[in-house]
Amino acid sequence: MEWLSLAQEALPVLLKGAGLTVFFALSAMVLGLVLGFVVAMVRLARVPLLAPLVAFYVSAMRGTPLLVQIFVIYYGLPSVGIEFEPVTAGVLALTLNVAAYLSESLRGAIAGVDKGQWDAAQSLGLNWWQSMRHIIAPQGIRLAVPSLANSLISLIKDTSLVSVITVSELMMATKDMIAQTFQPLPLYLMAAAIYWVLSALFERVQKRVEQHYAKAYQR
Repeated sequence: MEWLSLAQEALPVLLKGAGLTVFFALSAMVLGLVLGFVVAMVRLARVPLLAPLVAFYVSAMRGTPLLVQIFVIYYGLPSVGIEFEPVTAGVLALTLNVAAYLSESLRGAIAGVDKGQWDAAQSLGLNWWQSMRHIIAPQGIRLAVPSLANSLISLIKDTSLVSVITVSELMMATKDMIAQTFQPLPLYLMAAAIYWVLSALFERVQKRVEQHYAKAYQR
């Protein structure tokens, strides 16, 4: 009964924090997809000057912890005159981080498209960019769906790190409730359950998207 009353008291607070968690995850995923696609295209097209720069960006983002990146953006940049609100800093850090991983997923998937598709595009008189836009990229995105969905699910869990910059997402809301009730075990279990439910929901979305793209290949 004690846990039940605790759940009744804590759930509204935790669900409010979960709403901010979903906001962070979806915002970073949408922005990260756009940035990741641009980065992937620059690297695949081997654009002079830009390709080495974005390759360095991808290496730096994948080679350093997300927590450090959050600290650099929120606590470090103000020392050089660049300052962000906590929510903005959180979205920016998550976006820059996930975009690096998404760019590699997209690049690998596009590179995995059969070479015959390129030959077919060239036989139609399409240049590199037209071939990529109309033929290669759509097929590559279909191949990348499982990897992109996994990145989104990981992103949902990574949002817990923005609690270090005082953003009241799910993890921070849980810590606040623990400070008030001194009941860490049930509250952490509730938070874990909410993360699990969110991940399961996005897994369902992933399957729907995969089924949608698979229709074009069904005989």
